[in-house]
Amino acid sequence: MKEAMFYEKKGMDVQCNLCPHNCLIFDGKRGLCNVRENKGGKLYSLVYEKAISAAVDPIEKKPFFHFMPGSYSYSISTMGCNLKCDFCQNWEISQADRIIGKELSADKIIKGAITNNCSSIAYTYTEPTIFFEYSYDIAKLASKKGLKNLFVTNGFINKEPIDKIAKYLDAANVDLKGFSDSFYKKNCCGRLEPVLSAIKEYYKKGVFLEITTLIVPGQNDSLGMLKDMALFIASVDKNIPWHISRFYPHYNMLDVDATSVDIIHKAIKIGKDVGLKYIYSGNISGDDYESTYCWNCGKKIISRIGFEVQEINLDKDKCKYCGKKIDIIN
Repeated sequence: MKEAMFYEKKGMDVQCNLCPHNCLIFDGKRGLCNVRENKGGKLYSLVYEKAISAAVDPIEKKPFFHFMPGSYSYSISTMGCNLKCDFCQNWEISQADRIIGKELSADKIIKGAITNNCSSIAYTYTEPTIFFEYSYDIAKLASKKGLKNLFVTNGFINKEPIDKIAKYLDAANVDLKGFSDSFYKKNCCGRLEPVLSAIKEYYKKGVFLEITTLIVPGQNDSLGMLKDMALFIASVDKNIPWHISRFYPHYNMLDVDATSVDIIHKAIKIGKDVGLKYIYSGNISGDDYESTYCWNCGKKIISRIGFEVQEINLDKDKCKYCGKKIDIIN
């Protein structure tokens, strides 16, 4: 347990300012994320150094396709989340009421990453925003050891925490779950605008960005909404990779069919039509759009099957075939 950052006292109550919920938390109560508690007028993180998961993953699993492709990332998480998505893939740990985890210090995480030949640490599986103090302390130490730091995040975070961690954060994959407040309120207990603001703030701070959208049939799969998402990403930077992932029945949406491959491919075409250079399909192993193609000559420059990189045809950050620069960090 550690005193939290980003809160203000209001008598014996506190207001948490970490994320856009800005929870007013009474003494003895917790915020919506269930991992930040008011104890006697002070706000504490209940998950500091309590890792529920620590694993070695291909960086492509996060997914990062343009940041150190083919490398491995030491992936950690705690319990909790500040959204309540009906389609959550990790609901057992993100939505649980109890807080459990293995005591794991920043030093041990750094050692684990180095021992397992990882080039980075990914704060992932659940939402890194809600274990901010933990991820921030790890990221500072990791940077000194030459490790990169990655957020896999829902983007529901206020500006001040982004500004605080940006110095140590190398890349972020942000979920853009839909493109309307009604979608976020109905399915996620959140709002759209803070996510758009966070994406722009991460970009402004020089954090390398990739965007992921899980397409849920009947919820965010209209061609109009898909185009709005693509246009927004293009307005920030047409070089930002967009991962369009297939939904499978899960959590509170067991009665919803899996996403058709056809709609995934339609979304990819929409992205191409608005000028996005790098668009990927997700959860469709063996699909052509798992690989990276040069935006100029169209040749396959990174071949993938699932999370495995088969071949890389790059000369540093340039296409080996035509010499054009690819927006990628090796």
